[in-house]
Amino acid sequence: MALRPHRLLASAQFAGSVGDGAFYVTSALYFTRVVGLPTERVGLGLTLAWGVGSLVGVPLGRLADRRGPRGTAVGLACATAVAVGTFLLVRGFPLFVFAACAYATAQSGLSAARQALLAGLVPAGERTGVLARVQSTLNAGLAVGAALGGLALAAGTAGAYRSVLALDAACFAGCALLLLRLPTVTGGGTAADGTGPGGAGPGAAGPGGRRLAVLGDRPYALVALVNAVLLLRLPLLSLALPLWITQRTGAPPALASGLFVLNTVGVTLFQVRAASSVTGTDSALRVLRRAGLLMLASCAVFALSAGRSAWPAALLLCAGAVLQVVAETWQSAGSWQLSFGLAPADRIGEYQGFFGTGVAVARTLGPLLVTWLLLGRGTLGWLLLGAVLAGASYAMGPVARRAVRHRPVTAAGAPEPGEAAL
Repeated sequence: MALRPHRLLASAQFAGSVGDGAFYVTSALYFTRVVGLPTERVGLGLTLAWGVGSLVGVPLGRLADRRGPRGTAVGLACATAVAVGTFLLVRGFPLFVFAACAYATAQSGLSAARQALLAGLVPAGERTGVLARVQSTLNAGLAVGAALGGLALAAGTAGAYRSVLALDAACFAGCALLLLRLPTVTGGGTAADGTGPGGAGPGAAGPGGRRLAVLGDRPYALVALVNAVLLLRLPLLSLALPLWITQRTGAPPALASGLFVLNTVGVTLFQVRAASSVTGTDSALRVLRRAGLLMLASCAVFALSAGRSAWPAALLLCAGAVLQVVAETWQSAGSWQLSFGLAPADRIGEYQGFFGTGVAVARTLGPLLVTWLLLGRGTLGWLLLGAVLAGASYAMGPVARRAVRHRPVTAAGAPEPGEAAL
């Protein structure tokens, strides 16, 4: 694959993540202060929305396989822009839920379609490395967007919040334009010029002729389930740590935004390096085990900040955040390798849509579980969360090996390239 499509993929990801970063840091206050929705209703609406998003990710991924991932990704990027624009019209709870469901649906499908698009443009052995570069670009965009959102927070006016939503919609429109410049990729993951990694064409029936084969692929589903447990780290920065800092430590509340920036910058700088050693299933499982142990250590350090005064608490929280950055880069690299390597070549979009439901599950259930554990049980809750993440990282080994034994083979009867045999 030429360098230009790499850059276009990264640029499209950057455009969308700038809008996402600005939206993430301002949306809660927009819906509560400008629209006037109660906090509980905002939480309920978002839970419903991401629940819907988790359900539609698989069929939208299958649509990308059948109709082509580039066109599907462009359409879903435009749909995301429209959904964000609809938030500007929200004046009550029913329209908020409708717009939030449309947003979550488009985002879930767009993620699966982009993964299928990448799979069609990048040879199997290079996908983890390319994903690492794209992820670094994503985090850089989140940092830029969060900074722009911070300007709106400082202004604190309804117009400033609405300008962030307009920016987010414009960013996804720009993302669609960039994706449109990429080569056409067939549903089986082959570029129109024949340079892609190969696979069946659009509409291929796939293994066993099932319309949604992933729903019957229990070994892969179990891998996705364990990965969803590992993704319980997602609510830590956006929800758990801000509440922990203000309720359980003497650190200044502004430290929460500093930890967010530390995370996004750290992932931007080190994600590619972390992924460089991940070339197959064996190496993916190794880095996942290391990530689990580091998350346990990170949670233990966060727990030590309880009851500390400003400076000791801030130092411990920063140390825990650094450990989390390293763990996140390893966990992401290992999960990417497994999600692509264990999926049939002609159903990348469908399988990525299913694997990506872990993010929606973590966003839906994670806040309830994490706040119950950490704020309700304090130090013990941090240690329990760390133990769960470490246990899941080690459980991935036998689960992934079972999936390898049951995975489809290529027409030649051999495992897909880029994976180590077990």
